[in-house]
This record gives sequence, C-alpha cells and structure tokens, in this order.
Amino acid sequence: MEQQDQRETASELVAMRDMLREFVRERDWSRFHSPKNLAAALSVEASELLEPFTWLATGDRTELDESKLQAIRHEMADVLAYLVMLADSLDVDLHRALIEKMALNRSKYPAHKVKGDARKYTEYDD
Repeated sequence: MEQQDQRETASELVAMRDMLREFVRERDWSRFHSPKNLAAALSVEASELLEPFTWLATGDRTELDESKLQAIRHEMADVLAYLVMLADSLDVDLHRALIEKMALNRSKYPAHKVKGDARKYTEYDD
C-alpha cells in the first residue's frame, strides 16, 4: 500500500472512531462499553454475520439477493463499529496493528511455500 493510501486509511479509521464516540456520547453509553463488553458484542455481531449465509452452498454473490446483501452489509458495519470502539477503548491503532500482523503472517506463510494450500503454518514440513 502506498504511503498516501496508508494515510487515507488511517484518517478514515479516525473519522469512524470519532463518529462512534459522538454516537455513544449522545446516548451516555460509554459506561457500558468496557473492553470485555465490547469484545462480547463484537463476537455476537460476527456470529450474526453468518445468518444470511445459512443453508447457502457457498455464499457466493450469485446466491445472495438484495435483502441478504443488505443484512450482510449491516452486520459487517456492526462488526466494524464494535472493533473500532474496542480498539479505541484499549488505545490500539488498528492500522498499525494490521501492518504488524501482516508482517507476522508473511513470515508464517511465505507465498512460495504455501501458495494454493490452506493448511495452518504449523502443519507444514520445514
């Protein structure tokens, strides 16, 4: 990712954080938003993301009508909102965390070694 794109991504995350802070402040909900509660809510919303895919063969775009797509978009937004609020509550820079994690993933899963193979890194022979 180019440096300009990285700055824009970080800026968009800050804008999302600020929008969510305002939403929570207006409702006086911050007292309910402990890291544990936010993590639990994030898990619930991630589980709800599966519902529109129930009983579909693959969940491919061709299997999704507009109402399922809208439900998926809304659940994805909920997941993102809780993730951003959890990061905010723990002072985690999500952009930086992703960059760090991708470096770890590149180390665990070198493309020349794992290309086309979905096994976990611990299952590969050295």
